[in-house]
Amino acid sequence: METMVDVVIIGGGQAALSVAYYLRRTDYSFVILDAETSPGGAWQHGWDSLRLFSPSTWSSLSGWQMPPTQETYPSRDQVIRYLANYESRYEFPVQRPLLVNAVNNHGDHLEVVSQHQTWHARVVVSATGTWRNPFIPPYPGINLFQGLQLHSAHYQSPIPFQNKKVLVVGGGNSGAQILAEVSRLADSTWVTPSEPLFLPDDVDGRVLFQRATDRWKAHLEGREVDQPVGGLGDVVMVPPVKEARERGVLHSVRPFKQFTATSVIWEDSSETSVDAVIWCTGFRPALSHLHSLGVINSEGKVDVEGTRSVQEPRLWLVGYGEWTGLASATLIGVGRTARTTAEEIEHYLAKS
Repeated sequence: METMVDVVIIGGGQAALSVAYYLRRTDYSFVILDAETSPGGAWQHGWDSLRLFSPSTWSSLSGWQMPPTQETYPSRDQVIRYLANYESRYEFPVQRPLLVNAVNNHGDHLEVVSQHQTWHARVVVSATGTWRNPFIPPYPGINLFQGLQLHSAHYQSPIPFQNKKVLVVGGGNSGAQILAEVSRLADSTWVTPSEPLFLPDDVDGRVLFQRATDRWKAHLEGREVDQPVGGLGDVVMVPPVKEARERGVLHSVRPFKQFTATSVIWEDSSETSVDAVIWCTGFRPALSHLHSLGVINSEGKVDVEGTRSVQEPRLWLVGYGEWTGLASATLIGVGRTARTTAEEIEHYLAKS
């Protein structure tokens, strides 16, 4: 089955919806192809207690504000509900569950291929995010370890780790939040490459986004901006993390050097038995569908000018992080690059 369309958006999360919001203002046809079974993007896979670190007014997509929440910071389920309602509100043409296997250069158009259907598109927007490509560092002996290993992408709750010896590996917000709740039930050790950077208690996503905005404006104006230390990767002191600090568990140790079948060996050659490891070590862009275009560089990314591929001018990438726009992996931040992307696509289609 084959379909012609002006724009195919691959992905169904916040980046895809944000681009769709601006494309719906144009006269061009588009479709959203989402691999998930329901709305909400990668938020559906967040752990049970996950909360944003910005209030709802600072966690909204373009055009419609997230409804206020009783708690200061919205929960995972509230975000999923908001994204589902956003999708429904604007009646976006979404097809799911539909996993895109490849995007091919087909002469005067791009061919987007899934298992049962093919789309011929004048333009493709890749907005697949990172959830499907979790990163685990290649520790020596990792395949020998017989305990449980789980990436934060698949972590749900601390219950399976009760009374176990657990390593939480990774120094960002996910590491801090997961440590905070696992340490209530398990003998937990937090392993980070260096001492974690904790933001002041009064700094949350609102301040971080404003800093990103200031950097963006300065970049456009060709100047530098002097800002205090602190970025989106630093630990925000949300209530569970503050509580962990009060319990005295919010401290970390430097990485071990290798695994054995039942333990880890540290740099000083001491050994600690371990039942489980939770990897909070981040993600890489999920771009396997673009391999056939030959645009993925040695860093696993795509060279872009703004959000547009340098090598394939009919391809845009939105929402992957700083390399596709400052704060573009956040709910509030993606709107800026989504709007620019839609404007560039409209201009390109009008000329082609």
